[in-house]
Amino acid sequence: MIIDKEEIQKKKKKLDDCKAFLKKEFIGIDKIIDDLMEYIQIWYLMPEILTRPVVINLWGMTGVGKTDLIRKTVRFLEFQNRFAEIELSNSDETTWSKSVSDILQSNRLNDEKPSIVLFDEIQRFNTIDPDGTPVPQTKFTDFWELLSDGRLSRRERDDLEHYLFSYLLRKKENDRRKLNGEAEMDENPYLNLWDAKELKKYLSMEDDVMSIIDMKEEDMIKLILKKQKEKKIYEPVDYSKMLIIISGNLDEAFQMSRETSEADIDANIYHAFTKKITVVDIKNALSRKFRPEQVARFGNIHLIYFSLKTEDFQQLVQREINNLKTKTKSKFGISLKITKNINELIYRNGVFPVQGVRPVFSSVVDILDTNLSKFLFEAIINEDKTIEIDYLVKEKTISGKVGKRIISIPYTGRIDSIRQSNQQDAVANISVHECGHAISYMLYTGFAPLQLKSKVASSYAAGFTFPHQIHDTKESLLDRIKIYLAGGIAEEIVFGENNASIGRSHDREQATALAADYIRKYGFDEEYQAAYSLEDYPHRMQHDITDKKIEKLIQDLAQKTREDLVLHLHLLKDMSIELSRKGSMLPKEIYETARKYQLDVSIKEEGYLHIADYHQMLNSQMKNPT
Repeated sequence: MIIDKEEIQKKKKKLDDCKAFLKKEFIGIDKIIDDLMEYIQIWYLMPEILTRPVVINLWGMTGVGKTDLIRKTVRFLEFQNRFAEIELSNSDETTWSKSVSDILQSNRLNDEKPSIVLFDEIQRFNTIDPDGTPVPQTKFTDFWELLSDGRLSRRERDDLEHYLFSYLLRKKENDRRKLNGEAEMDENPYLNLWDAKELKKYLSMEDDVMSIIDMKEEDMIKLILKKQKEKKIYEPVDYSKMLIIISGNLDEAFQMSRETSEADIDANIYHAFTKKITVVDIKNALSRKFRPEQVARFGNIHLIYFSLKTEDFQQLVQREINNLKTKTKSKFGISLKITKNINELIYRNGVFPVQGVRPVFSSVVDILDTNLSKFLFEAIINEDKTIEIDYLVKEKTISGKVGKRIISIPYTGRIDSIRQSNQQDAVANISVHECGHAISYMLYTGFAPLQLKSKVASSYAAGFTFPHQIHDTKESLLDRIKIYLAGGIAEEIVFGENNASIGRSHDREQATALAADYIRKYGFDEEYQAAYSLEDYPHRMQHDITDKKIEKLIQDLAQKTREDLVLHLHLLKDMSIELSRKGSMLPKEIYETARKYQLDVSIKEEGYLHIADYHQMLNSQMKNPT
């Protein structure tokens, strides 16, 4: 093999330029871009040495830019004519293609040259249902063959044989007519467009379709017979020079993607949770959708998108504003000055951490683009060259200073209006409920929750207390039960038992599930050491035996929670009033309020795991052996 070093250097430069370009286009995914460029390097620089395709998997929540990243990479590397984008599905929708091979051939990617294929939304092609039942599959089964070794069996043998048979039958009929002096069958001796396209596909011909049409049918038959003798047309198509990108959303791994009130949860919290997702988590999630041998075929190159941080979203908002400024200056010659109040308005109403970047773009259009047109009209008519745009929070108006004139447009953000619509009494009720959770959380963990909310972007009044990750132990399970129970109990203490709301229902379900697991599953109660939670076990223990114990456990924990909250009643009332007024509290604010009432707590960052100091315990055992 002769290696053209100059050509490789040229390609390497192109790849480096691609990396720089992508980092300007995308925010918060520099690590993904670095890894992607590293993994495609051998395929792009020296595809000749590959013996099987390069398979790269991209996993992340919706809207993080997986598909767009690949499309822009393809465009920059100028592979548009060697690229196919495929969504595999198990549905019975009518489709022309029943196999991956058909799709690749229709995209002219069956000539064994370097190419790129993106299999998007792969989670929809699951081969196992959520309950573990195998999904019957009749389409695209050769996908697994492609991932295995990059070779796909040819499926046109019958088509070619049929074509040959039809031709020979017609020829024989014409010969018979000649002998009998009858008129021959009226036929065009040249190929039609359909035949030309099909034969180009079957024979993997380099020729253009139009030049194939110019061939006489008998010449094409000779070519088919020649190819048959060479046996090449029956060999599997070699896709070893292909770059295969698999992309998908795995809810099983990204569990936080199903969280409610996602417009209100701090983006940094989601980022910290997604940062902890590993290849092992991805493979476990895949194993709930695909059979073990299929999971293995995805390979080991798994690039995991983290959800964006707060600063990433802020940067994204600023970038969109800068783009708008540039566009306005170049199109109309008008300079825009936009205040930070506009940035904050877009962030509050456009950032849904689990939905990625798309809502941000639509909010920029809704808030800026739409209203800018009114200011631009005024500026163009009066030949003004500057527009200053601000958002007046108290007045709820977008203000545009055009020249020396002020134009005010009443505006309340869509999400802001939902937050503000929550009734004062409902917010007061929720504030006490959530502060009950928060104070119990501080008492039993020693640190402030990550976020405390009583006004959220929801059509109904709601709130939440966002915890850190807690390592489950005998003690922490009991503490978590008390934290769940604390919301409803706090309402009883502050408002009286008759005014306690039904907002406790989900909390009680969670507390009961933990209590049942404490006794039935984990054996933390000395009286019940068998596993009562094994539903499918033929000799499983009866659940009702443990019911009284579970009830007694929850009663005792509820009493202890009530006593602890009564001891900190002044803190509960003060924090509830503060939360009701503000609608949300950050860890620092919670910490400062707790300290005023001599409750000593600390602040732990997002992603902190609350776990016993097992390492120190183990080392102390080594120093003091019994």
